[in-house]
Amino acid sequence: MSDSQWTLMIHGGAGMLTRATLTPAQSAGAREALGRALDAGGGVLAGGGGALDAVEAAVRILEDDPHFNAGRGAVLSYDGAVSLDAAIMDGRDRRAGSVAGVSATRNPVSLARRVMTGSPHVMLSGAGADQFSLEHGLDQAGRDWFVTPEREAQLAEMIADPDGWFDVAMKYGTVGAVARDAEGHVAAATSTGGVTGKRWGRIGDSPLIGAGTFADDRGCAVSATGSGEFFIRAGAGHEIAARMRFLGEDVATAARTVMADVAALGGAGGVIVVAPDTSAVWDFTTPGMFRGRTNSSGARTVAIFGDEG
Repeated sequence: MSDSQWTLMIHGGAGMLTRATLTPAQSAGAREALGRALDAGGGVLAGGGGALDAVEAAVRILEDDPHFNAGRGAVLSYDGAVSLDAAIMDGRDRRAGSVAGVSATRNPVSLARRVMTGSPHVMLSGAGADQFSLEHGLDQAGRDWFVTPEREAQLAEMIADPDGWFDVAMKYGTVGAVARDAEGHVAAATSTGGVTGKRWGRIGDSPLIGAGTFADDRGCAVSATGSGEFFIRAGAGHEIAARMRFLGEDVATAARTVMADVAALGGAGGVIVVAPDTSAVWDFTTPGMFRGRTNSSGARTVAIFGDEG
């Protein structure tokens, strides 16, 4: 039943994000992009649109912005390749779509949604997913669109260091969105380029339903960012929703408890969570997380560092 209230939360990654590690230009650019993503997703919700459309709209903005590790500006694999992962999930019926290791779709989140709506499957990967994208007419992009000089430099620096491995700077730029629409439904979407220098077809938590992305109207919607292997082992997204369903925990308690479990396993990062009752929270164990939120009451926050927002 419609109550006209809606909520949108977004993230652009968590990690060693401090005033010492980010330049003023990087901070300003990221904040501007987060604001545009809130405008896109919030505009959908304010116009009476659904949570699924809102999270896709918000994530598409972040995928197109090179300040984040998704779509344009995604980090590079060890061989210099672009390998993108994304997922989207509808809390109404738990339909979901996911792609891993794709390399040619401009907005992987939209490809994930097309997998959900245009195929009998939940997850497609690699060359098959790229072929599916072509057959369904999604916008394509070449390496010149995705790859930025900054990402090439990061990869070269890592390869040059014999001890360098696995994103030692801990700047997880994965992007995501969760929303609750005026009908009371929730949805989640996440998109990432993975980690710098990843090898052997590594896949993290972002495209894995129940780990980095999850939505269920009976619990909540979750999008995660961080050291994906640990979010996978914790089943983070599903675990947060399950704690709310079966233990009656509020969003803050459930998110905090699961993030503590991720940390105990050795992982770091953050989550954004929204429930059908409009309650919403972000929780992160790193110094900062690119993040934003807005709702039907007109409240709006854009933040990066741990001591703000």
